Amino acid sequence: MSKLFTDFTLGAMVLRNRIVMAPMTRARAPGDIPNVPIALYYAQRATAGLIVSEGTPISLEGQGYISNPGIYLPAQVEGWKLVTDSVHAVGGRIFAQIWHVGRISHPSIQGQGTLPMSASSLKATGGMAFGYAVTGEPGLVETPPPRQMTTEDVERVVWDFVRAAENAIAAGFDGVEIHGANGYLIEQFLNPHVNDRTDRYKATEMSDRLRFTLEVIDRTIAAIGRHRVGIRLSPYSVFQDMRLYADIDATYQALAKEIGSRGLAYVHLIDQSQFKVEGFQSDTADTQRAFFDLLSSMRPALQDTAVILAGGMTKAVAEDLIGRGEVDLVAFGSSFISNPDLVERLRHDWPLATARRETFYGGGVEGYVDYPPHTPVLPLSEDA
Repeated sequence: MSKLFTDFTLGAMVLRNRIVMAPMTRARAPGDIPNVPIALYYAQRATAGLIVSEGTPISLEGQGYISNPGIYLPAQVEGWKLVTDSVHAVGGRIFAQIWHVGRISHPSIQGQGTLPMSASSLKATGGMAFGYAVTGEPGLVETPPPRQMTTEDVERVVWDFVRAAENAIAAGFDGVEIHGANGYLIEQFLNPHVNDRTDRYKATEMSDRLRFTLEVIDRTIAAIGRHRVGIRLSPYSVFQDMRLYADIDATYQALAKEIGSRGLAYVHLIDQSQFKVEGFQSDTADTQRAFFDLLSSMRPALQDTAVILAGGMTKAVAEDLIGRGEVDLVAFGSSFISNPDLVERLRHDWPLATARRETFYGGGVEGYVDYPPHTPVLPLSEDA
């Protein structure tokens, strides 16, 4: 029997299979508050062993895209309660991905039109947020040079992560995934081409470069427990102007050692050599080899921490990776958009429906909760 469909103990809970629904921004939250269609969307996909919610901003200043449901206002917490209740009612498990975009934002999204904040003073070349143009129309807008966070700002944002985690538990989530990937705030501290600080979070020393990430992890653990905390990382990604650097491997090996010593529930890694969308690096065998070499070198430090892998996932690849013990769980992204019953389709090798990319972001129920489950063709009985 394939291990893909076996139970797995993650932290203090048992997942009914090893398939994870990856976090995906869908921009379906008017006023940034979760609503009934969002609850239905996640409940439809709750046969996944674990759902990780779309990126959920920890504050207004941490938001880079309009219509994303946050986790910092009482109304947002109440909205998420409907979502988590709906997922749990059908036997699912769900973590909230807590998120600060850093410099990938725009004054039209920020309170009082202020500049976005970052570890850096450097503009993200080619960076785009989803905000408001000068005409007031919503759409993609170029990110400006950010204002560099003061040391006091950094301390405050660490506590914003903690409050978001506490709010997530109050909203009924089973745990939180700290968003440390895709060129957003945490990676802006980790990447020495972006981090141009001179204080105790500076990039010139490895321990200083890791400090912000570890402070967020440690205080979140103290607030809600290590078994409820995961983190998402994207080594070798160049998304949002994250240029590659000489000691990528050393950085993530050191981070894996720190994470493993703390016994987090999981590390969620993204192999972005598989992505072919604008802003991601091209598909190259060299990059993928480097990524998997790094994954192998990180694995020994994560004995008590599960490893989830996302990126270009198929059933065959998933079964191979789990079977060889390279990862514990596998995450599927866009396949879950058009296949709410993805687990059963994979289990029975039923065909997968194709997602309508034009409906990925924004809009209403079309392309969101209207994808039907697969209906197998049953053989006719002899009496028919």
